Amino acid sequence: MKIPFPAKILLTTALSGGAVLLVTNTYFAGSAMPFAFFMLTLASVILVLLRVGRSWLDLVFLTGAAAILAIISAWHFHYQPNWESCVSFLGLGSLLVLGLRAVWSEGETQKLLALAFAPSFLFAAFMVFAGVVLDRTQIWHPKTLDLYLFSFDASLHVQFAFLLGQAYAMWPWFKVIGVALYIALPIPIAMVYAGQLLNGKDKAFPAMTAFLITGPIGIFFYNLFPALGPVHIFQQGFPWHPLTTAEASHLFLEPIAVKGVQNAIPSLHMSWVLLAWWYSRGLSALERGIALTFVVFTAFATLGTGEHYFIDLVVAYPFSVMMQSLCAFSLRWNQRNRLTAALYGLLTTLAWFVALRYAPSLFWASPIVPWICCVVTVASALFLHWRLEAAANVVVRQPTQPAAEMAVALP
Repeated sequence: MKIPFPAKILLTTALSGGAVLLVTNTYFAGSAMPFAFFMLTLASVILVLLRVGRSWLDLVFLTGAAAILAIISAWHFHYQPNWESCVSFLGLGSLLVLGLRAVWSEGETQKLLALAFAPSFLFAAFMVFAGVVLDRTQIWHPKTLDLYLFSFDASLHVQFAFLLGQAYAMWPWFKVIGVALYIALPIPIAMVYAGQLLNGKDKAFPAMTAFLITGPIGIFFYNLFPALGPVHIFQQGFPWHPLTTAEASHLFLEPIAVKGVQNAIPSLHMSWVLLAWWYSRGLSALERGIALTFVVFTAFATLGTGEHYFIDLVVAYPFSVMMQSLCAFSLRWNQRNRLTAALYGLLTTLAWFVALRYAPSLFWASPIVPWICCVVTVASALFLHWRLEAAANVVVRQPTQPAAEMAVALP
């Protein structure tokens, strides 16, 4: 769709003015931009711009835009930007350039750039407001259910969070790599989306939709089972002083009042990297390798930092299958594989919530019980993921009926 010249001027003014308002906003410049996770969210837009734009001029434009925004912010607040803010300025400059290029381009190039800009903007916006919403959960749920999650992990007779926490303490280089990839979550998301966008919109749109809705839906599930992570419960006792298996088996389970961000189960970090790995199919071996590396080290980091329990990662699998099924737009809603995956993901996630809260003693009957539950959950999630992906790929490869008939009719 061709944009009229007056509309282009209006959109250019709105985008440029919006960027200036952000860098002169106290909350955005003082709290969001220096925050490492949001900084990398903005930085991931650089990857999208350079991958989709494919022009050295984009690098010049984003550098110039970042410099102008940094000068405006520094002049407004009278401060010296640190390196985190500088990276954020580069990311925000990339977002601005991406939007302006989408406005002033034409034809297919305009569509491509618009599809790159809109999700990047929405994902960055979500990261800003997610913190505000998560802060509210502490008011809505003053008590958390961490003891129930810890009890389950202990019933496995292997407390993975404490073991990996100890590994992090003994091998600082291992912790540095894990934490770096943990907070760099937006990078594989941007890489996969940009790659699929260049391959075609059939896979790009479901991928980015899944990335976008995972956050809001995940926050809703956080409110169903509020929990923090073992480091917030054990504090100085993590990771060297866990309860023994015998002590954990007799632990009195009850909601406890602990302050912190209630974002434990399901692990959205794990869900996002799983989706990035799943949606990376069809990309280069390097891109797939990067996505898989993020899956492995994110799993380590979620546990080693004490921010999650092992069960949080297990429940992330059916939750991710549900996200994938919701975004399998090439399939009808009543298509068996899509409907089965959606119901499986929802019901399995809720079933885990109920069992963890109201039947914790079930998992202490024998170590075999929780292990079987975990293996069956992960295996069934992967099986339904593969079936859903295969069904979606078959539909994408098939030509529409009118097009097939035209092809036969043509000499």
